[in-house]
Amino acid sequence: MNSQNNKFYFLFLIAGLLVNAAANGQKTAGAIDLVGLAKKNGFTVINRSLTVLPNGGRPGVRLEQQDADAGFAWLANSTFSRGTIEFDARGKDVFQRSFLGIAFHATDEKQYDAIYFRPFNFRAEDPVRHRHAVQYISIPGYDWPTLRKDHPDQYENAINPAPEPNDWFHARIVVDNEIISVFVNDNVNPSLSVKKLNDRKEGKIGLWVGSGSGGDFANLKITPVR
Repeated sequence: MNSQNNKFYFLFLIAGLLVNAAANGQKTAGAIDLVGLAKKNGFTVINRSLTVLPNGGRPGVRLEQQDADAGFAWLANSTFSRGTIEFDARGKDVFQRSFLGIAFHATDEKQYDAIYFRPFNFRAEDPVRHRHAVQYISIPGYDWPTLRKDHPDQYENAINPAPEPNDWFHARIVVDNEIISVFVNDNVNPSLSVKKLNDRKEGKIGLWVGSGSGGDFANLKITPVR
């Protein structure tokens, strides 16, 4: 086999390995083209419709608000274990109508972890509401009502300085073996740091919105720990 044939054979082999990796659920890494995925049906969308944000703003996607249970946009053929999840999000300042974040370590819509935000509480004057700005949940068994009752102010917290509730904000979630930490915008200190409430080590990852809510997402980046 001559050098030219060797070159083509090598490229063909690499292409085949990449296709096989995608088909077998290669772990997600790097910047995620949310708009490209949306246009190529690269999400598995549950309980919502997903649209591309209009041109002229930040390139991203929207999970449309619907009067339904929690909504998901799972990244197809991907898993996440440990590392950092970064994204921009935009909700709205409407009481009990804006819950948005990321679900991970998921088996399905009934078994997952999530970090999510309540923008309507970001700058609430009520100090109790103000402390309920960012939340960790672990489904099943540890949804927010159970955690708030049994572990008050342990799995949710305020964000200081608080973002403007109708604007984009940046979130960075660091998932270790046992600890999950959440940083917002340029804060060097975590707004929330909690111990995981289950022994799941990896699973599906995707965009998440709460009951009756929608939300906008952009600039998703996933950096796994090797």
